[in-house]
Amino acid sequence: MSSLSVPAHVPSVAEDCEQLHKAFTGWGTNEGLIISILGHRNAAQRKSIRQVYAETYGEDLLKALDKELTNDFERIVLLWTLEPSERDAYLANEATKRWTSSNQVLMEIACTRSPKELLLAREAYHARFKRSLEEDAAYHTHGDFRKLLVPLVSSYRYGGDDVNLTLAKSEAKLLHEKISKKAYNDDDLIRILATRSKAQINATLNQYKNEFGNDINKHLKADPKDEFLAILRGTIKCLVCPEKYFEKAIRLAINRQGTDEGALTRVVATQAEFNMKIIKDEYQKRNSVPLDRAIAKDTTGDYEKMLLALIGHGEA
Repeated sequence: MSSLSVPAHVPSVAEDCEQLHKAFTGWGTNEGLIISILGHRNAAQRKSIRQVYAETYGEDLLKALDKELTNDFERIVLLWTLEPSERDAYLANEATKRWTSSNQVLMEIACTRSPKELLLAREAYHARFKRSLEEDAAYHTHGDFRKLLVPLVSSYRYGGDDVNLTLAKSEAKLLHEKISKKAYNDDDLIRILATRSKAQINATLNQYKNEFGNDINKHLKADPKDEFLAILRGTIKCLVCPEKYFEKAIRLAINRQGTDEGALTRVVATQAEFNMKIIKDEYQKRNSVPLDRAIAKDTTGDYEKMLLALIGHGEA
């Protein structure tokens, strides 16, 4: 007879809630317990935990966390505990309120989420802020930035893989023509980036490289200090290779004088369940250091522990 191994006990949602409640009571907060639970639960489990916690203890888990935690650790735990669409709505609202021409968060959300995810983020924005994301993006931005960002956040792209090669060839020529004339804010250029499917844009940019010998982003580096060109390059990166965009965002957050915790927290909280494995591979390839080691060297305490739990999220 073969002996069957007994599976390890998987905590129920009720047990998780009870443990979290315990973490908030008594002498001081048990941060380790919070990390051991929330840092190892997927989006569906976290949603259930929030519902059951509210029903059991009559308080929103987010409020309890907000009362007990502080600083960067609080922010990463709160962002992570939100549903992905709520998190995007929260980050987008924060970005509009603190908008500067170097702030790429709105573009990042608009271009790296699937059509359905962006739609859910817009619905969550309506529900939470009683305004539309489009209206806030239009109100808080200006000039060329508004011209690009409003259609990006309003977009509902085709999400499939079908590609029209004839169209890709003609639009690659069109993009080259506009960029050659430095018409970076041209209506057609923005229309292509804001409305075409990611597969179609990828095909167009491959045609561009074949035809004109360089990646489009090389041609968009005419003036490295131009922030509109930077956001155009970011848009293209986010649409066709988001893992490279996020690797760079993490690298810049860690490698600057003093860590940019805001950027590091945002990328880890939004990407842990989606692209983190690819981002980690990309980071190691680019920097010859594993991402967990780079984060451990640059952060401390409970914040560091939560980040490390999340970048290992979903790995057996």
